[in-house]
Amino acid sequence: MAKNSNLGAAKAAKNDEFYTQYADIQKEVNAYLEYNPDTFRDKTVLLPCDDPEWSNFTRFFAQNFERLGLKRLISTSYAVESKKYKNYQPTLFETESPLFDIDKTRVKGKIFELTRDTNGNGRIDIDDLEWHYLENDGDFRSQEVCKLRDESDIIVTNPPFSLFREFMAWVIEAKKKFLILGNFNAITYKEVFPYIKDNMIWTGNKRFGGGMDMIMPKDIFDPNKIKKYYLDEHGNIIQNIMGVIWFTNLEHGRRHEPLQLMSMQDNLRYSKHRDLRERGYVHYVNYNAIDVPYFDAVPGDYEGPMGVPVTFLDKYCPEQFEIIGHSLQLADMSVIKKALGKTGGGPRFYIEEDGKLIRLYERLVIRKKQQTI
Repeated sequence: MAKNSNLGAAKAAKNDEFYTQYADIQKEVNAYLEYNPDTFRDKTVLLPCDDPEWSNFTRFFAQNFERLGLKRLISTSYAVESKKYKNYQPTLFETESPLFDIDKTRVKGKIFELTRDTNGNGRIDIDDLEWHYLENDGDFRSQEVCKLRDESDIIVTNPPFSLFREFMAWVIEAKKKFLILGNFNAITYKEVFPYIKDNMIWTGNKRFGGGMDMIMPKDIFDPNKIKKYYLDEHGNIIQNIMGVIWFTNLEHGRRHEPLQLMSMQDNLRYSKHRDLRERGYVHYVNYNAIDVPYFDAVPGDYEGPMGVPVTFLDKYCPEQFEIIGHSLQLADMSVIKKALGKTGGGPRFYIEEDGKLIRLYERLVIRKKQQTI
């Protein structure tokens, strides 16, 4: 998958303000409900790192409180002072509330909760949200937000890109169910990959390709730095962010769909990939596995370890394959150093081609399970 400069620049600048569109949240959540309609029933859902006044996460879960069968919805926000807003103005929702405090609005986070029908209209929805200021700035690492985490059943959010590693560790530490947006590259993070390997974390229902169209807050938008964007029907600035995927430990049906595979012999005869037909399946120089550069070229009858692109995780069925590791862990770079006298960059697998050693992109190593579907 191509490296995304927008996401990288955001991380470097601590500009973490990309908001998720309502339709993307709805589409993803619906996949879990199709697999298990009771996924959220009688659960407390926490939406940390949120901006409840305009967050689509808060809006979606509040509007669908009864349909999902939620017990409690909690949404927390960072204080304005922790963001890069240039011309911040409190929303009318806040300023028209008797709780509004001019001294707290910039330095305190806020908490929104939904548990009951407060206005007596016979239903529980977004109009029943109750709020107050937090004691601190709303950082997810604060004691009060940690307490909310411990009280919740499922954590759902789009955390700050620059804090993804720390946020994921924060969630895993509490042993909670979660549905979280993150950068595709997080698959190989040391805080994430061991759980993916052990089938404790997996990717969400949305396919990897195409990135995700996300909302850029107008207050931090700089048209001199961001060239590719469009305005939606509400005037929101929409930017396509490549490399954004869902991470979760909630079950969905797509991850249990096995790949339909040809045999190795048939791939070598009929694969649509000409280079594979001509070159065949090449063994790595510095690890005992064959290289399979395309997910649709995985040979269904091969019993040994295979290196596949990291994007294979989008097609991974745990009943069909097991994950052994990835090239950053497994590549024997002493072999390369002996052959070349040096190594460049991090550990990677190499193949030999026309007498030269070729360094490949990151690979996952998989093996077919003995009893396949």
